[in-house]
Amino acid sequence: MKKAAQTIATAKPAPKPLARSETLGDRIYDELRKRLQHTPLQPEERLVDVEVAAAYGTSRMPARDALLRLVNEGYLIGTTRGFVVPTLSLDDVRDIFEVRRLLEPAAIASVAPKVDAAAKQELTLALKRARQAAAKNDDEEMMLANMAFRQAWLSRVKNERLASTIGRFVDHVQTVRRLTLVNRKTRQVVVDGLAKLHASLIARDSARTFEAMDRFMADAQAAYFSTHDAELGKSAPIPNL
Repeated sequence: MKKAAQTIATAKPAPKPLARSETLGDRIYDELRKRLQHTPLQPEERLVDVEVAAAYGTSRMPARDALLRLVNEGYLIGTTRGFVVPTLSLDDVRDIFEVRRLLEPAAIASVAPKVDAAAKQELTLALKRARQAAAKNDDEEMMLANMAFRQAWLSRVKNERLASTIGRFVDHVQTVRRLTLVNRKTRQVVVDGLAKLHASLIARDSARTFEAMDRFMADAQAAYFSTHDAELGKSAPIPNL
């Protein structure tokens, strides 16, 4: 009798996980994140939960949930008067570049063998867009082209957690990207880096793609600190002779 009961018990079907439906807070989070990606808040700007709620025609709670999620992921920090973007120190920027150099070369190398016709088209269009932006000295368009190129390969990384982590760290240095892309020389560095990545991805060469991304990241880091030092030099007082 006991054996029969055990047989019946083991025959019970395993419960299926319930699909998670997108909440209003999720949608607000997605839209705010996209906004921060494309147009980062200025130092004096802030997001207030009641104002965000009013803008989306909802109660305060979904808006606050979305804002707190952005805080947890490092996009915002909370203050007594709302939410603002964090101010990155030079050490913060170095740390972020270090993390990205540990993750991105391996991630993009994993994509290289699986580049198909659709991926090739997206990458080629993004590179063409970047070249045109560089020719026009359009740093805003260059940034968007850079984002399109990254999305073309990052969306094909099989490990979703890895892709999400990379995406967040890249987003955190939006201000860095804007500062460097104002410089014409840096825009050319970006175009050259994208061209090498494009060639290695189209060739489906993982090792070459890894090296191209590692070089690209090193050049991007050098360009940032070079631009930062130049800007600092401009603002420094001229010594008395």
